[in-house]
Amino acid sequence: MGLLAVGLFGLLTAVFLTSGFGTAEGFAEGSVTRSIGYAMFNLDAGAVAGEGFLVAFITIAVVLDAALDGAVMLAKKDEEGEA
Repeated sequence: MGLLAVGLFGLLTAVFLTSGFGTAEGFAEGSVTRSIGYAMFNLDAGAVAGEGFLVAFITIAVVLDAALDGAVMLAKKDEEGEA
């Protein structure tokens, strides 16, 4: 197990050291919150190009909602008359 961890660490280190990172894109002067919203929902009005996060955002929201509903259902005590 330890050898696997060392191998994985070596692989991740090699990937990190050989990866090229582009220049950082900042937000233009103005509303940073508006630019983040435009980028997240892939609208063309933002200063930073969007990457199509809308599907991922909705998927995460649905999964978190299902997890919350499941947690509430498991935490709720059974009543005497219910089976």
